[in-house]
Amino acid sequence: MENAKKVARFRAIVRGIVQGVGFRYFVVHHAHRIGGITGYVRNLRDGSVEVVAEGEKERLERLLTHLRQGPSGAVVESVEVNWDQPTGEFPDFRIRW
Repeated sequence: MENAKKVARFRAIVRGIVQGVGFRYFVVHHAHRIGGITGYVRNLRDGSVEVVAEGEKERLERLLTHLRQGPSGAVVESVEVNWDQPTGEFPDFRIRW
């Protein structure tokens, strides 16, 4: 079992008080700290935050734990997660404007 680590992708929509509280920087910080995660985070017009991430499933689950928590100024009401096949399209993890 050479490559037993499953690579995955998710798209998460985080709702609540998640804009104007440093949420995107929080997500980038944790994605980089966990390591091995590529994708992006961005604010959506409806006040929610979108996160698209690829990497080992265990690392992505760790990132989701942080999304459900949020930074100290945030109030996360819900995180809607859809899993998909990874595309390998992202060179790194960053804020998308």
